[in-house]
Amino acid sequence: MVIAVNKSLTYVLLAVVTFTPWNATAINRYSFSHLLPKPKFSNVTDLAESLLVKSLLEITQGKNQQALETIDQLLLSTPNFKLANLVRGDLLMAQGQYLQAFGSANNHPTEAVKDLRDEARVRIERYLSNKNLDKHPNLLLAPNEQQSHVIVVDTDKSRLYLYKNEHNSLSYVADYYITVGKNGVDKQSEGDKRTPIGVYFAGQKLTQPLADIYGGAAYPLNYPNEWDTEHNRKGSGIWLHGTPSNTFSRPPRASNGCVVLTNQDLKLLAPILQTGKTPVIIANNLKWLDTDSTSVEKKILKDAIDSWLSDWQSQNTPKYLSHYSHAFSSNGINYQQWSEHKLSVQASKPKVEISLSDISMFAYPDTEKKLVVVDFMQDFRSQNLSNKIQKRQYWIQENSSWKIIYESAA
Repeated sequence: MVIAVNKSLTYVLLAVVTFTPWNATAINRYSFSHLLPKPKFSNVTDLAESLLVKSLLEITQGKNQQALETIDQLLLSTPNFKLANLVRGDLLMAQGQYLQAFGSANNHPTEAVKDLRDEARVRIERYLSNKNLDKHPNLLLAPNEQQSHVIVVDTDKSRLYLYKNEHNSLSYVADYYITVGKNGVDKQSEGDKRTPIGVYFAGQKLTQPLADIYGGAAYPLNYPNEWDTEHNRKGSGIWLHGTPSNTFSRPPRASNGCVVLTNQDLKLLAPILQTGKTPVIIANNLKWLDTDSTSVEKKILKDAIDSWLSDWQSQNTPKYLSHYSHAFSSNGINYQQWSEHKLSVQASKPKVEISLSDISMFAYPDTEKKLVVVDFMQDFRSQNLSNKIQKRQYWIQENSSWKIIYESAA
């Protein structure tokens, strides 16, 4: 649930969970209740987040009893919401003594309280922000017809955004609070407790029994992907999964590298994830556009793909190879080896028929150069060979031209 409010309210509520005392006079003089319309709830987690922020707002206005009633209402639906229980503890303590700050009922904030403070901060920031509902991620996102939805994760904001693919256009559906790795992002090695940044695809739900820490379900991501492997990134077992049965949500940074949702939210995503085809783009500190202005970029890249295909079909090997970066690699084969192989295979200019279908294009986030993952079904026919395979290419922009830097079967 997202609402439009002025910046003063944002600062006041954020102060509640940082350094300002709960009942500070500077905060109490504000009155913002008129800025908060009655929210509409589409699920349990929307309700929980809305009531949490409402209670914090009531605290800033000195309405502690009302805030306690709001928190109690929240806990009726989500009794295992640790952050809400912490706020309730503060409110109960406030009936008998002066509280210095958020989570100070225990006198000295522990690491757990700091984690919950971080969760409160990102939830408040999201609740009070309406900037992303009518905007698009500043990424080229072009799913194929088989990919009904696209997931984009902003690790910096602890948020997962869901978009629906309709009529060759993406529309916002919902967004959810998430947890990422204890040590942040940019996974490099096994056990570093970081969440990878990149373009991934969620596999079907794991069927084996899972430990309670993974919640009700888990969907593996294809980490390390081809680009990770090419850059010597190690590790495995990066999943989308739920929370333990006694926990509503975990702090923003608490997993071993997985992306964690509440069990309720994961259940809502289950029909989408179960297809085994859902793209999951994990980025850090997403940038946003007023409209999807990537159509020109999509056309330029699609034209480059068409040109590559045309030159391959014509068996014009020099032109075909001109579409490949000199930094190209594929399963241990470099550009020089690839060139020699293609020159040998195509020397007799055999007649070939090649078609592509189910083409998708997804920009790779957080890279120095523009990089796009291109997937398609390739149907190849010649006198000696006939096959149909799923193929994946990585196209990179070099000197304003798109080049293939990686290629293999998907």
